[in-house]
This record gives sequence, C-alpha cells and structure tokens, in this order.
Amino acid sequence: MNSNTLHITNGDMVLKRLDALNFNGDRIVWREMLCEGPTVEEVGSEQFVEARKHFLKENYNITEADYEEKFVAELNKLAAINGYDKIVLWFEFDLFCHVNMLAAISYLIQNKKVMPIYVVCSGWVDGELQLKGLSELTDEQFIKHYENKLKLAPEDLAVAHHIWQLYCDEKPIELKAEITKSSNFKYLSSCLRAHVERFPNSKTGLNTLETNILKLIDLHEVSSEHQLCGYALKYQGYYGYGDMQIERMIKALKPFFKMHEGKLVLNTKGQAVLDGSQNFYDALKDQSFYGGTHKYDFLYNSNNHELVRSH
Repeated sequence: MNSNTLHITNGDMVLKRLDALNFNGDRIVWREMLCEGPTVEEVGSEQFVEARKHFLKENYNITEADYEEKFVAELNKLAAINGYDKIVLWFEFDLFCHVNMLAAISYLIQNKKVMPIYVVCSGWVDGELQLKGLSELTDEQFIKHYENKLKLAPEDLAVAHHIWQLYCDEKPIELKAEITKSSNFKYLSSCLRAHVERFPNSKTGLNTLETNILKLIDLHEVSSEHQLCGYALKYQGYYGYGDMQIERMIKALKPFFKMHEGKLVLNTKGQAVLDGSQNFYDALKDQSFYGGTHKYDFLYNSNNHELVRSH
C-alpha cells in the first residue's frame, strides 16, 4: 500500500477503517449530500458553496460554519494536492454516494489533477444476500475491495464528468438516456434509474421512495415514526439516504397517515396514493431541487418509465 496515495472517502466511517487497518497515504473526507438540493457544475466555486450552504441551513439546520469546517476545508486541502502516485476514491453502490463520487471526479478534472484515479466501490459481495456498504465489510473483504480497485480510464472520467454536467443542468431526460449505456461504473445505471424515479409519479404526485414509505406503513406493524424511519432506511434499495433525509421525508408525508390504536395507519389520502385513485401533485409541490432540476418540473410515468415535463 503505497504511502504516496491520497484516499478520498465517502465519510468518517471509512476514514476510521483506513486508520484501523493502517492504510498508508493521506486522507480527505467528502462530507456532502449532493443527491439533494441545488448543485453547480463547478464544484467548490463561490456559487456552488453559497447554494449548498443555503440548502443545508434551510432544510437540515447545518450552519455555514459547519459546512466550511466539514466540507469546504476538506475541498481546500484537495485543491492543494500535488505529486501523489494515485488517488483512491472510496464510494458505495447507492445514489447518495454516486452523485458525490461524480462530483469528486469532476472536481479533480476541473482542477487538472492528472495522477491515476482509482475507485473502490462496495455493493454485491460473494456469499452475501444483501448489498453491502464499505463500513459493513469485514476487514478481509475491505482489503480485498482495495486490491480489486478499478483504475479509471480516460473514457470513464469523461462519462463521470458528462453525467455530473447533466445532473447540474436541467437535463433529466438526457440523464435517463445514460441508463442504457454501458460503463465501468458497475452500479451507475441502477443509481440513475433510482434518480429518475425520484420525480413525482404522473398518477399520484408522489415519487417511488415516498410511495414505498406509505407501503411500509400499510404492510408492517409500525408503532412510531422512528421505527418507520428504520424500515425506510433498510428497504430503500439504491438510494442510500441517511436518517436525516428519511426523517425529513416522513415529516412531509404526515398528511397521508395517522396514529391509531398505537400504530401508524394510512388515512384516506394515503390509501388513495396506493390505490392510484388521486393525484396530490398540487398539494405537495414545493421548491425541491435535484441538482439543476426542480423536482416538480418533471413527472415520471411508471407504465413506460418515461420522464415528461409537468408543464
């Protein structure tokens, strides 16, 4: 494990694993959640930082000082890098991680970092029934993932940069077209498919993840919103959302369920969503953004899996 290596991790859990396993090299942590809120193509630019600060403060009560310390300071360290033999990106199979990874690759390209770039990506593991995050791997699996890391070819870097550009622009339909294209990013198509399904369903006005949360209430004995959050985290598939994001989503879904005899149950509106008998687009419409696209400017048709403009 060459000491002249820079590791960029998807969070502090992986950072701790690198330390515990005595990986050589410097570390930078990418503490962002670019799968939600507005983004700007030039990562780290004044416009980018201001947009992110505003979104995170308004929606997650993350202060500007916290953002400067947790993300901007790490980005500044990354801007100063030079002379490494290689950069290793540690990111996972889900949409949350992939959007951050695409941004990190774009940042390296924008800042003309030309040393070899590798990706360590968790997901399906031999003998396991569930997709695994990096921090869930055994030490042996973790080291094996590093040994099997993917070296990004110029065309891989171009794909990542192109998709980041589409994500930051208002081009979700063009982004959807990338799903069918092959690439060396094993889980990219699944993440893009999950992203497309985050737009409101044309029939109900709720997206796939919001609808799945209501289905969990319908299918399980759920005694609290905390328990519902646990179910939603476990059964979210390729989204990779954290508890803060799921809790915020549950709060927005409160008009669709109630507490009855010690458990959460769907009300008539919630049942109408699952029946597909009523559209709540107008009631839910807000100023949510995914990158450069307003969430409610496009609708997802679950019958043909197409995106169309909502107006």
